[in-house]
Amino acid sequence: MEKYYPKKIEKKWPSSAKATEGKLKKYEPLSIEKKWQQIWERENLYKAEDFSERPKFYCLDMFPYPSGEGLHVGHWRGYVLSDVISRYQMLKGKNVLHPMGWDAFGLPAENAAIKNKSHPKVFINRAIEVFRKQIRQIGAMIDWSREINTSDPSYYHWTQWLFLKLYQAGLAYRKKAPVNWCPSCQTVLANEQVIGGLCERCNSTVVKKELTQWFFKITEFAEDLLNDLAGLDWPERTKTLQRNWIGKSEGTLIKFPIPNSQFPIEVFTTRADTLFGATYIVISPGHPIVEEIDDYIGKAKKIDGAEIDKEKTGVIIEGVSVINPANKERIPIWISDYIVMDYGTGVCMAVPAHDQRDFEFAQKFNLPIKMVICPNYPEPKCPILDKAFVDDGFLIESGKFTGLKSSDGREKIVKELQKENLARKIVSFRLRDWLISRQRYWGAPIPIIYCEEHGEVPVPEKDLPIKLPEDVEFKPTGVSPLKSSEEFLNTTCPKCGKQAKRESDTMDTFVDSAWYYLRYSDPQNKQEYADKEKVRYWLPVDFYFGGIEHAILHLLYARFISKAIHQLKIIDFASNDEPFQKLFNIGMVYLHGAKMSKSKGNVVSPDELIKKYGTDSLRGYELFIGPADQDAEWQIAGISGIYRFLEKIWQVFQEKFGNDDDKDPVIEKTIKIVTEEIELIRPNTAISHLMELFNYLKKKKTISVSYAQKIIILLSPFFPHLADELWQKQGHKKSVFLEKWPEYDEDLIKHQSIIIAVQINGKTKEILEFDNAASQEIIESKSKQSPKISRYLQDKKIKKVIFITGRVINFVIE
Repeated sequence: MEKYYPKKIEKKWPSSAKATEGKLKKYEPLSIEKKWQQIWERENLYKAEDFSERPKFYCLDMFPYPSGEGLHVGHWRGYVLSDVISRYQMLKGKNVLHPMGWDAFGLPAENAAIKNKSHPKVFINRAIEVFRKQIRQIGAMIDWSREINTSDPSYYHWTQWLFLKLYQAGLAYRKKAPVNWCPSCQTVLANEQVIGGLCERCNSTVVKKELTQWFFKITEFAEDLLNDLAGLDWPERTKTLQRNWIGKSEGTLIKFPIPNSQFPIEVFTTRADTLFGATYIVISPGHPIVEEIDDYIGKAKKIDGAEIDKEKTGVIIEGVSVINPANKERIPIWISDYIVMDYGTGVCMAVPAHDQRDFEFAQKFNLPIKMVICPNYPEPKCPILDKAFVDDGFLIESGKFTGLKSSDGREKIVKELQKENLARKIVSFRLRDWLISRQRYWGAPIPIIYCEEHGEVPVPEKDLPIKLPEDVEFKPTGVSPLKSSEEFLNTTCPKCGKQAKRESDTMDTFVDSAWYYLRYSDPQNKQEYADKEKVRYWLPVDFYFGGIEHAILHLLYARFISKAIHQLKIIDFASNDEPFQKLFNIGMVYLHGAKMSKSKGNVVSPDELIKKYGTDSLRGYELFIGPADQDAEWQIAGISGIYRFLEKIWQVFQEKFGNDDDKDPVIEKTIKIVTEEIELIRPNTAISHLMELFNYLKKKKTISVSYAQKIIILLSPFFPHLADELWQKQGHKKSVFLEKWPEYDEDLIKHQSIIIAVQINGKTKEILEFDNAASQEIIESKSKQSPKISRYLQDKKIKKVIFITGRVINFVIE
């Protein structure tokens, strides 16, 4: 069997790892696992090599918040899966970088420290020790020499440096604006951190405040952030969430004249075809036009938003109206908190018959509801509305445009208004600039100084890092805690040397995590954030693992930072400016129907399970519990089945060896299928096929030495400790992970293949060959990856998949 020994780590194993004399009668995981974890770490088996001749493979987990409560089995799921992929790629001859670090700044860590009556620095360091120990228990192939901690000055030095680079380029700025304020967390929040009007951390109702804050100009990259999603190998659900959040709308800016005034009110709409049905306009309470109407604004200080089911409140502006430019009718102006100030112009034309929010508002305040789009024409009777009719249809009661389809009506009404200079087409985005300043203690200080003579002055790079003082009362009061530290606050202006004040806000923790993937390429560098050549070699990340909950916040911010610093020529990795080429969203683990959470009392700790069954058994159950990208219910007794499987493996390798070199199609087919399942990220079915193999091997008289070696390598990504122990017992002096992934005899299993016709809406577009044992899931997944088929499926919704075993798979798309 050909062996692969990377030059840098080619060495003999220490004496403790020499082949054991005799045979152990019983599988004893605890002693095996402890032994191999020590050997792997001592021998730096997983240390990544900069600039290797081997192809690089950068595998990254979304680094954890070290909460202090430790990992539960739900957290384990992602770390085990990323380890399987990393080990597989190492066996495929790749130079693997699989690092780990700690997202240690921010509200989660600070709130946990307050709860535990500890200083955040002390608390976070203790929590990191717990997490580090638990991740080592997994037996993961982590390059610990690259460990990072975002709360360490050696890291946030470069977070502050990055801020300065964005500031110098005009991508970081300070302004007074209505912002989201959490009264419980006592800090402002970015729009992305407000979910349905509630703080995403504590579920408190968020209110609006007028404050001067720091922002990053993410909107400058809105078009690129949207368009570049198409080229990413990401789950479609995640890309859809980002597209919806960025929210590109191609519509029309329409002027509603105010009688006896030269200044009209402008409204953005994507439905100009409904203009004849506009019976009032409605303005956000945060709009500058209505600042003087203090009474209502005071009542509407809750976060303005478009929740469809929220109770509608509003007030009419007495004595003022606007003219509907379509029919020249005067219509009233209302103020209501169901209009989002941050979308369009902050003013909407209200068409109650064709927008559900407007419909509910009009019903509550007894306003006219005029239907101007009907599903049928020239049928004279339109349906009686019990809710808004929001679909396209035919225009009615719309003057000379009556009878047109909605699509034609939109175009012609806009063209008519353009003749009178009352409309122009524009593109609008829902995305708003990223608010990054926080009125809390535990974060990277913003490197800005305020001078009476020179105003905002950036801290010189040579003075970085601006360290976070430790002797500060950090409990939230609504005012930045750093204001209470005279030693921190008082400084001198870098320009004139006169007395000046430091910025007392800290940065949002998502700034730290928006660039951490770059630091792993060169984490010990004290002269720069990372060596450019190392960044160019390692980036982009080849495989990124994490939860769907980060689809908008972290992933959007990280993509923005990557694009921004690429534009500034700080990074220039070869492929493009996207940091994560492939993303895999890990399914959550539930217990008793609820996501695991300490507050719900349904957390399962891995510690006791490891003591009873061993790490490999727990790894196996985490992988076997269900499809890796889907949520799964934890079955307390499930791990025992995996333990029995490992006992069977152990027993087979104690008994069944011979010199039989005959080709075995069952083993060859298993090699092929397990390889395919790993490539498709289906560890559960890969393990299922391995179980079937060992049922077969149990009945077989002997296993040849060459096949035994191949089978151990097949097992190794899933059960690394057991695999290395079995490998050693075969007389090998080097780790199984320095071997080469086995190949299979295509000719031997070729006659067992099947031909599948791949259809789109019943029409055959491709003919593909599969193993006759391939499941529908494998056939479906590999068919989607075919270049011919993927073109048809791109940006299309699959309504149904029809599968006829051994013959046809048909994708029914819209």
